[in-house]
Amino acid sequence: MLRKAPPGKVLGGAALIASLLVWTTVATSGSVAMWSVILVGMFNSVMFPTIFTLGITDLGPLTGKGSGLLIMAIVGGALLPVLQGALADSIGIHTAFVMPALCYLYIVFYGLRGSRVVRVVPRG
Repeated sequence: MLRKAPPGKVLGGAALIASLLVWTTVATSGSVAMWSVILVGMFNSVMFPTIFTLGITDLGPLTGKGSGLLIMAIVGGALLPVLQGALADSIGIHTAFVMPALCYLYIVFYGLRGSRVVRVVPRG
C-alpha cells in the first residue's frame, strides 16, 4: 500500500477502518464483536512505523532527537490500556471501547492533516 499511496493517507485510512471496527465492537456482541476487535490488529500493524516516519520527516539535524522523543512517547501508549481497564470497571467493557475508538480518530487526523510539514520562513 505504501508504494501506491502517500503514508499519511495510508495511516489515516488504516486508523479510520480500525476506529470503525472498534465502533462495531461497541455496537454488537458475540462473534461479530469478537472478530471486529481481532481485525483491528491487522490495521494496527501499519500504524507505528508510519507514525514514526511521518514524525521525523524533514527534521534534518534534529532527526536523532526527534526519533528519541518518539520512542520515549511509546510509554504514553502503555497508559491507555490502564485507562481503558479503569473505564471498563466503572462503565462496562463494551462501553470502554469508545476510548480507543476516539484515539483512532485522532490518528486519522494526524495521518491526514496533523503530520503535514509546515515550512516557516524566517522574517527579516
